[in-house]
Amino acid sequence: MSNLHPDILEAIRRALQEDIGQGDATSNSIIPLQAQMSGQIIAKQAGIIAGLDVAEAVCRAVDAEIDFRALAGEGDQVENRQIVAALSGPARSLLTAERAALNFLGRMSGIATLTRQFVDAVAGTKASILDTRKTAPGLRMLDKLAVLRGGGQNHRIGLYDMILIKDNHIDFAGSITEAVNRARAAGSGLQIEVEARTLQHVRESLSLGVERILLDNMTPAMMSEAVQMTAGRAKLEASGNVALETVRAIAETGVDYISIGALTHSAKVFDVSLDFIR
Repeated sequence: MSNLHPDILEAIRRALQEDIGQGDATSNSIIPLQAQMSGQIIAKQAGIIAGLDVAEAVCRAVDAEIDFRALAGEGDQVENRQIVAALSGPARSLLTAERAALNFLGRMSGIATLTRQFVDAVAGTKASILDTRKTAPGLRMLDKLAVLRGGGQNHRIGLYDMILIKDNHIDFAGSITEAVNRARAAGSGLQIEVEARTLQHVRESLSLGVERILLDNMTPAMMSEAVQMTAGRAKLEASGNVALETVRAIAETGVDYISIGALTHSAKVFDVSLDFIR
């Protein structure tokens, strides 16, 4: 539990507070205080499992006496009906922790499963699959951890750890050159990436010596030309409505990164259940 990011631990605290409030009225009224119970978390579909340690942290936050044993590794491929964890401990506590633990596990495994599909689709190319900031509010570190466990890579975490000059910044400044000059004058020392909507924007960005260029909604043919034009002088990131059906063609243009908002904003929750034995 101590290895989890503080933001994830805070998300667990908030999730339990909104679910439990002043207590589990149902379990506390029906289950004897001394009752013990064991159970198994079961995958109800094939895919990538992620977040067992988060589910364990949920259980331990409810009751330190809960014993949680992961039976699969983070990022493992699991099959339908596979047992991924075994739990035992006070019955009231297990029933109280159940939903929050499964909510986190299902969300993270869904993101990891979709991420792995994209990673597998570009296998053999140089392209890395990146996430974006299109995460659930308050769950960014959790969502981005799930992407890593699915085999993807993290883009910037927030607005503070990289300068990404997008179309609105460029329009406000008047040009890419002016926007980059202002960013450098601010003296943050952060890496600068510029969004390019045309090949002329790519040329202008290259002339400024920026580290990364985002190719926004370009066709594969335009991306290929941008790769040839850049010749390794900057890292190139493709972005914009990337789908499983199109990602391979994008990767084969030679870009370095492909960023995909759908990894975190459109992943289907992975189906897991917790079956109890009295």
